[in-house]
Amino acid sequence: MKPSLKNQLSYLFFILLAVLAFYTVFQDNDLGMVIVSLKNMKLPYLLLSAAAALIFTMMEGVMIWYLLRALQGKAQFLPCIRYSFVGFLYSGITPSATGGQPMQLYHMNRDGNSLSASTVVLMTVALVYKLVLVVMGLLMVVFQFPVLKEHLGKYVNLFYLGIFLNTALVVVLLVVMIFPKSARCLIIAVENLLVSIRLLKKSEARVQKIDLFIKSYQNAVLFLIHNKWQVAVVTAATVLQRCLVFILPYIVYRGFGLEGTGALTIFMVQMSIYLAVDMLPLPGAQGITELMYRRVFRDIFTAEYVVPSMCVSRGISFYFLLFFSMAVCVIHHMRFRMKKI
Repeated sequence: MKPSLKNQLSYLFFILLAVLAFYTVFQDNDLGMVIVSLKNMKLPYLLLSAAAALIFTMMEGVMIWYLLRALQGKAQFLPCIRYSFVGFLYSGITPSATGGQPMQLYHMNRDGNSLSASTVVLMTVALVYKLVLVVMGLLMVVFQFPVLKEHLGKYVNLFYLGIFLNTALVVVLLVVMIFPKSARCLIIAVENLLVSIRLLKKSEARVQKIDLFIKSYQNAVLFLIHNKWQVAVVTAATVLQRCLVFILPYIVYRGFGLEGTGALTIFMVQMSIYLAVDMLPLPGAQGITELMYRRVFRDIFTAEYVVPSMCVSRGISFYFLLFFSMAVCVIHHMRFRMKKI
């Protein structure tokens, strides 16, 4: 299948899910009443929400810039910010966010950055991101389980599944980094098993990709060992980055003039939603995120404001960022084409 056709199918699948998500949100709600409620959102809080979402996305670019400078001695700041929007766009329209890093790597390499350095940087950012997410989730389970159980209700099992999948991924990545030879043998054995039962066709290209994957993480672990200060800075930045997006519903909560629920509770509930849907094979976790938000936040935002708050929170943290990222990519593409003419 040609890359252009793959992209077209991804966009069509994304649009289909967006329509289904829209239907899920509004099937039991009066759209006119939702619009009226949205008008009650205070403009300063709306702008603050948008700023938090943009800073959240751009912080990945700052981390890429910081690590690239550490690895290759130089890096341009604004292109690194663009890489973060490239990653958000393609992660948002591909299942399980699989398209983000390959497109970031393509842009970084095209801009003259070392392929090996770019790979190590993206691997490091991804690993630290997952580690931070898992640690925050486990701390929440240990210290705030009653709050989670109260608000999540029947979705608590989906939250546990999210914790398990994210933890399993982190463990796999750590095993690959620490025991690369054993990891390669295990992956090749699984691949051979799938070939023998005819779920996969034998492919030398696939084996080469496995070897490249193992080597990339070997390089990343060497970077982690020899650049502890840089890793500590990126870890702290990642924690701050995650907090920005998890606190966004509280900003919306205050924007509607609501009181009674503390920032920490709303922060944890939003984090639990994110962890529950993070590993699901849906572009942007569309549909399930909106459905879960409505059920989990209903008692906090009340029946009157739960859908309007979701329109603002989800609209800013995903759809606004998605279209903003698309605009960044389109503008850059047009400028790149003009330079080539």
